[in-house]
Amino acid sequence: MRPFAIAGIQMKVSAVNSNVELMKLKLDITMSLYPWVEMVVFSELCGYGPLTHTATEIPGSFEEEMQAAAKKHGIWLLPGTIFEKSEGHIYNTATVINPQGEVVTRYRKMFPFYPYEVGVTPGSGFCVFDVPGVAKFGLSVCYDMWFPETVRTLAVMGAEVIIHPTMTGTIDRDIELSIVRAMAACNQCYFFDVNGLESGGNGKSLVCGPDGRVIYQAEGNEEIFPIELNIERVKRSRELGVLRLGQPLKSFRDHIGEFNIYQQGVQLPYLDSLGPLIKPTKMDTLAKLKLQEHEYEKNNPIQSQGYKGFSK
Repeated sequence: MRPFAIAGIQMKVSAVNSNVELMKLKLDITMSLYPWVEMVVFSELCGYGPLTHTATEIPGSFEEEMQAAAKKHGIWLLPGTIFEKSEGHIYNTATVINPQGEVVTRYRKMFPFYPYEVGVTPGSGFCVFDVPGVAKFGLSVCYDMWFPETVRTLAVMGAEVIIHPTMTGTIDRDIELSIVRAMAACNQCYFFDVNGLESGGNGKSLVCGPDGRVIYQAEGNEEIFPIELNIERVKRSRELGVLRLGQPLKSFRDHIGEFNIYQQGVQLPYLDSLGPLIKPTKMDTLAKLKLQEHEYEKNNPIQSQGYKGFSK
């Protein structure tokens, strides 16, 4: 396996206007500055922003423009994701394009950010692809990585590098950074996480190695970060252990038991008790106040006479 250079582009994303021309400009700048780069990755929903009304059919003009750009520069190109309109559904879909400008594969995000990513249908298939003579790559999008089964499946399928476009502008970004490190270490792989800015996120893109250590972390400004990966480190980690210690992939392989929670049709009463997957509302606070009022009246019947509490 030979070294392989990937550049992440952390750029401002508009929710109002198309960002495609700016993406092409950023790509031109990247390849002018760093002609040795072999793959370029953009953030989630970079092309048209985070609103589902931009959904379009795939294949379509977005892919065609990205295919032309990949062929022009002779690179692998992962232009983030766009909302895909297909058979009455909307998916959050990523495309992988090779240096000949050909679409190698597509991936539909398996875990939309419910209950916030409203109206988006989950994908159902995992995505790995080969860069000949280099490595096998896996594709994950944003909230997918919060479910360790997704990245573990990619690793079991042979992925040595996980490409992870994301669009996170919320206060849990620091939690995500810890998940990136954990997923890299637990699956003994490179993890290349690219976030956007403004309507596309709050930055802090992160690249980690197969021991979970940070190779590079961006800040909250526009950045192009080219990183040369030594794929041999993945092989050595998986053969000899993380820092020559734990060997999680081998241990997972050799585990004799079964994880019963994943069996088809199994009853999961605790999970069922958690309630529906909906956004929290002010009604939750009101319900708590009413409960407090009820408890107060029950425990203090005399003092509560004439007490109007919070009821309307």
